[in-house]
Amino acid sequence: MSAIVYDAAVLVAADRNERRAWAEHKARLEFGVVPFVPAPVVAQVSRSTQQAQLRRFLTGCVVVPLGETEAHEAGRLLGITKTSDVVDAVVVTTALRKRAIILTSDPDDLERLVRASGREVAVVAI
Repeated sequence: MSAIVYDAAVLVAADRNERRAWAEHKARLEFGVVPFVPAPVVAQVSRSTQQAQLRRFLTGCVVVPLGETEAHEAGRLLGITKTSDVVDAVVVTTALRKRAIILTSDPDDLERLVRASGREVAVVAI
């Protein structure tokens, strides 16, 4: 199984305690696939220290920090596509670096960014 990058929709589903999100996450972990979550995705979803489900879900993930190089990569994609969603761009650049599949509820915007990169990454709608 390939590496996976979670977009915000996966974390929102986990925070809402949706069974499917938890079951699929558990299956990935059992197969040895530890999902990557870019730090800006966590910031987009995190609203309170009371989000116990979200925090529990993230313990099974690798939260990927956003450094200067990564920020420039994301900004370049935004410039090429003339779009402005920094989190989407960081999800794509993380997937490119990790050679990972992206799980998202927003495949159109992410696929546009992937095309702009000139590389290939699978974007899977959830």
